[in-house]
Amino acid sequence: MATNVLVIQADQFRADCLGIAGNPDVRTPHLDRLAGDGVHYRDAYAPFPVCTPSRYSLLSGLHVRQHGGWTNHCTLAPGIPTFPRALREAGYRTAAVGKMHFTPTYLDVGYDEMALAEQHGPGRYDDDYHRELAAAGLAPVTDLLDQDHELRVRAPQSYWDSYGTGRSNLPEQWHSSTWIGERARRALADWSDDGSHLLHVSFIKPHHPFDPPAGWDDRYDPTELTPLPGWTDTIPAADQRHRREYFDFEPLDLPRLRRVMAHYYATITHLDHEVGRMLDLLRERGLYDDTLIFFTADHGEYLGFHHLLLKDGPMYDPLVKVPLLVKFPGRQRAGETSDQLVSLIDLAPTVLSTCGVTPAAPLPGKDLTDPAAGHDCVFAEDRRRGVAGMARTDAYKLLWSDVAGEALFDLGADPHELTNVADDPAHGDTLRRMREAAARWALHDATPPTYLDPDAPRRPSVTGGGADRREQFADAVAEHLDGSCTPAAHPPMNTVLPSGH
Repeated sequence: MATNVLVIQADQFRADCLGIAGNPDVRTPHLDRLAGDGVHYRDAYAPFPVCTPSRYSLLSGLHVRQHGGWTNHCTLAPGIPTFPRALREAGYRTAAVGKMHFTPTYLDVGYDEMALAEQHGPGRYDDDYHRELAAAGLAPVTDLLDQDHELRVRAPQSYWDSYGTGRSNLPEQWHSSTWIGERARRALADWSDDGSHLLHVSFIKPHHPFDPPAGWDDRYDPTELTPLPGWTDTIPAADQRHRREYFDFEPLDLPRLRRVMAHYYATITHLDHEVGRMLDLLRERGLYDDTLIFFTADHGEYLGFHHLLLKDGPMYDPLVKVPLLVKFPGRQRAGETSDQLVSLIDLAPTVLSTCGVTPAAPLPGKDLTDPAAGHDCVFAEDRRRGVAGMARTDAYKLLWSDVAGEALFDLGADPHELTNVADDPAHGDTLRRMREAAARWALHDATPPTYLDPDAPRRPSVTGGGADRREQFADAVAEHLDGSCTPAAHPPMNTVLPSGH
């Protein structure tokens, strides 16, 4: 019998914000149970710490320099194989639910069916979730104020003071995490007993704004939360240029950080609850044991690391490291923890190998069905502000940028990446080896330009009415502001969305 595949993806999920990862405060019982049935990879990395490029890498098994999807507004070029397309061609029934962040919104990357809930850009005015919200007379005001820069300039002072955290204006049943979880369960309920199903479930959360619904927003007492490793009382000198990325982080102090953490953790616990309901359905149907299941994210979150929040800045570990849990069919390797260096590009070869499908061309990633699989060095890149890259081994990290220069970190002595030893002669041989490894990787493929085709083939969807929904939501935001709060007269922080959002 063929193997079913369930890929569960979060957005902006810091890798150590799981109970199984040793976090002292966050509650993730269902994800912890999933880890107990499979393998927890403690050193998994995103190849690009931005939504769309990272997602295209997960689907294709390629680095961004190979697939050319450099921004959040780009298209996976025709002819680039994906594991959903390969499984569909092998007879699988394939579906996607949640946030995909494609251009066009319903881009055909191999899914027969798509029920989408997007967050930023035109996708939110094309998708199923916002269409249903509009039909119900609802608008995601909290999210719109954070994500739509034309509306964000009208955000109240409380938004800036709280760093965009607080209770969602939507009731729980209409919150994106609940909607995505419910749609995912519908898809799982349609799975037949003979296998050959792929479902990709992608949550918007815990991406900012950190806005859990009522009933979840008070799950954590901020005063009881412990700042995560890497918090500093001030922004280090090397990171001062990032102090106004989306918000001004200079005023961030421990009370404010703990309030942010409380809402971030609450969105995670809400997400964990929805994941648990999905997995319980598979268990009830007798499909859980023999399903290949992944849980991961497209990138991480600073959450106080170096006095920063969100995701705009250097590729420090909290940003570029992602959670990765893999439950193999038959619960092989149950309860195992792996310290192998792995990457999101490893998911595609692992899926194809497990399902007995040969990739259309050799892939650079590793097949994680092999317990020894891993990389000596993992790589990432970022092209939002010039050309930047990362090479990371188990002991060292090299960062380079045509804007910020070069930094080498001895992770054994400096796990929080505070001391640049690139100019230290004692690390000269290491610096040379890391540079050589990065050069070999960077020169492996010709770097394609960003590919964008808004008219690329797409899956059938209910479209139209996007302009009307945008106007309806803008009116709802205006009514909310007029009725409950006053916009800040002079927003004290950056009011223009950086390109990574």
